[in-house]
Amino acid sequence: MKKITLHRGREKSLLRRHPWVFASAVKNFGAAESGDIAHLLAEDGAYLATAAVSAQSQIVARVLSWDEAETIDEAFYQARINSAVARRQHLNETTNAYRLMHGESDGLPGVVADRYADVVVLQLSTAGIEPQRELLAALIQKATGARTIYERSDADVRKLEGLGEQVGLLRGEPLAESTIIIENGMTIAVDIAHGHKTGFYLDQRDNRALTKTLAYGAEVLNTFSYTGAMSVAAILGGAADVISIDSSASALALARSNAALNNCDLSKMTFLDADVFMQLRKFRDAGRQFDLIILDPPKLAPTAHHVEKAARAYKDMNLLALKLLRAGGKLMTYSCSGGVSPDLFQKIVAGAALDAGVEAQIIQRLTAGRDHPVSVHFPEGDYLKGLLVCKL
Repeated sequence: MKKITLHRGREKSLLRRHPWVFASAVKNFGAAESGDIAHLLAEDGAYLATAAVSAQSQIVARVLSWDEAETIDEAFYQARINSAVARRQHLNETTNAYRLMHGESDGLPGVVADRYADVVVLQLSTAGIEPQRELLAALIQKATGARTIYERSDADVRKLEGLGEQVGLLRGEPLAESTIIIENGMTIAVDIAHGHKTGFYLDQRDNRALTKTLAYGAEVLNTFSYTGAMSVAAILGGAADVISIDSSASALALARSNAALNNCDLSKMTFLDADVFMQLRKFRDAGRQFDLIILDPPKLAPTAHHVEKAARAYKDMNLLALKLLRAGGKLMTYSCSGGVSPDLFQKIVAGAALDAGVEAQIIQRLTAGRDHPVSVHFPEGDYLKGLLVCKL
C-alpha cells in the first residue's frame, strides 16, 4: 500500500472525518499516482485514513475508508453501492427518477449515479475514482437491474483533475432519444445524452412539488426554465398563467413537449427565448407584476474564485425579481454554486431587498431532496440552497 504523509498539524481535518486532503497539507507524497489507493499518515506515522489519489488536483486525496484493515476491492465498492441503493428504496413510491449515489456523502468520493426509470447515469469527477469506471458500472447494474448504464462524465470540474470528458454507453442497451420519468404525478421527458448535469435537475424534486402548492390562481414567472418542469408543476397546481424564460431554443422546445405530455393548457403558457437579465429589466420597465417568481440559475460560482462575480449576478436577478413581485407575492430563489454558502446567499438576497426598497421575509429554506444526503462531516455536500421569500 502506498503512503502519503501529512505535515504536522494538518491531520486535524481528517480527525474530524472531513474526507479531503489538500496538496498544501502533504509533506511526503511518496510514489503515489492518480488512481492509486494510499494510506494517509500523520507526521509521526500514525494511520489516519485510506484514500483515492488525484495527484494533479488541489484536492490530492479523498477518503474511502477510515479503517486501516478494510481492503478497497470489489466487495468494498459493491457494499457501498448496495447501501446507497437500499437507502433510497422508499422513493420508488412517488418517482422512478432519483439520485442513487451522492459522492462523499455516500462514501464514494467522485461518484454520482442518477436513476431515470431503467437507465442509470454514472458521472465520475475525480482522477482517484477514474480507474474504477468499468467495475462501478457493472456493480451498479447488478445492484439496480438497470437496462442501461450511461456515462456523463463531462462536468467542468474534471479539468481540475487533469481529465477529459467521457460520455457514452457503458453497459446494456443504447439510449432512446428521450427517457420518460414519473415524478409526483408529472410525466417528464429527459434528454440524458445532451441535457444539463446528468440530464435533469433531480435535486429540485421537492421544490417542484412545493411550487405546485404555491401556484393556484397565480401569475407565475419561471426563469432559467430549462425542461419546464417547474412550469408544468405550476400549471398542474392551478396557476392562472406561466411565463417560462430560457436562452436555449432546444430547452424551450423540450419544455413545450413536457407541457403537452402533461396535458397542460398551453393557452396559459408562454415560452420566451431570451436572456433572463434583459427580460427581467424589460418586465420592470413595462410595469409587469407577478405572484410567484422562480429564480433557478445554473451554477455561477463553482469555486471560491468565482464568488465575487457570481454574488453580483445573484444580487441583480433577485433585486429585479423583488421589484416584479406584487405585495404578498412569493419568490423561490436558488443557488447551486458550491462556492456560495447558505449564509452568503441569504446576505445577497437581503442586500437585493434593501436595494429594491422592499420588505421581505423568509418563509422557508429550500434544499435538495432526501436522495441528496449530506454527511455531517462534509458540509460541502450541501450545495443547493434556496429561499422561499414573501414580499410584504
